Amino acid sequence: MDREPHGRLDALARDPYPYYERARQADGLMHVAELDAWMVARDADVREVLRRPEDFSSANAMRPDVLPSPAALAVLGRGFGGRPVVVTADGSLHRRLRTPIVRGLSPARVTAVLPYAAERASALVDAFAGEGRVELMSAYAQRLPGEVIGRIVGLDPADVPAVVHGGHRAEELLFRPLEEAEQIAAAEDVVAMQHLLDRYVRERHARPREDLCTELVASVRRPGDGEPTLEERHELVAHLQNLLIAGHLTTTALIGTTVLHLLRHPPQWRLLCAEPDRIPAAVEEAARYDSALQGFRRVTTRPVTLAGTQLPAGTALFVAFGAANRDPDRHPRPDTFDITRSPGRHLAFGLGAHGCPGAQLAREQLRLTLEELTRRLPGLRLAEEQPVVMRPTMIHRSPYRLRLTW
Repeated sequence: MDREPHGRLDALARDPYPYYERARQADGLMHVAELDAWMVARDADVREVLRRPEDFSSANAMRPDVLPSPAALAVLGRGFGGRPVVVTADGSLHRRLRTPIVRGLSPARVTAVLPYAAERASALVDAFAGEGRVELMSAYAQRLPGEVIGRIVGLDPADVPAVVHGGHRAEELLFRPLEEAEQIAAAEDVVAMQHLLDRYVRERHARPREDLCTELVASVRRPGDGEPTLEERHELVAHLQNLLIAGHLTTTALIGTTVLHLLRHPPQWRLLCAEPDRIPAAVEEAARYDSALQGFRRVTTRPVTLAGTQLPAGTALFVAFGAANRDPDRHPRPDTFDITRSPGRHLAFGLGAHGCPGAQLAREQLRLTLEELTRRLPGLRLAEEQPVVMRPTMIHRSPYRLRLTW
């Protein structure tokens, strides 16, 4: 396997901010070989792309960085999915796929799940509060979001770990260079998750419940109709898989990066502990400063000019939310992490037709997390003997591990 291109991409993903600075200062757009795309890095340009979905299609939004081997693809062929999902769809298809998700993640639905989320956040902290140290990603950040989105979707709690694991494996398979044996193992984990989700599709059609899985199924096949067709099952599993991955991986990353930057700035951590009313502002600053979702790909549908750069139809772009969130024309002192700043209109959750429908749910889980940690573990600090390494991905930017002591 040729790892050199992936090595260059890893270097960019672990610290993309120098690339962003060069791209913002360039005349027009800057082509980035590691991404095989033109980088859109200025806040105004990112907003223009997001407001023009008819010119900048989402069809390539989830283009893999690594093409799985034929053997791994053969394993994936035994599963479900492989259909357009909300982040890769345009126009009327996008609206059809997005509508039940927006309804299922409405403010009322999010408010209804908050007592459960608070209970689970407290229980997870209970499990390590007396230990004096914790690896926060595995003990907390990778668990709470999966349990919460699983509750909204209607998963049995016993099935949540398999779905979370399958989501992580899907990301690894498409965005990390793995040896063939590991690709095959990852594909098998993904297929196992897909068969589990297919079971939910068929069960919710036969016995509807008050949950988001039922709403998704009903958006394709109404209760009382015959069994979902094979094509409908493929669509629904793809839809559910995408929703669940977005619902837990992104929030996991946001929790990890937020706690990391607060503890890298001890005066701000102490201020937050002393003045918990600042938590909502801290949530916004953390999302702006080091966005969990650094950006998405787009492709032009016709010849267009953006930032003075002429782009033929079919041109690949990387629309860098993380770069726009450090644009000094939008955010004063953008490279300074400061929870006392007045929250600005950042792009951590996108904008327009493809704006994240789960933004409120992610914010609320981060708020609950900071309330728990500041109240119960005000002496929290980074474990000095364990340097923090960022995961090399532009999709869900977070620490591999986050070892803390108190």
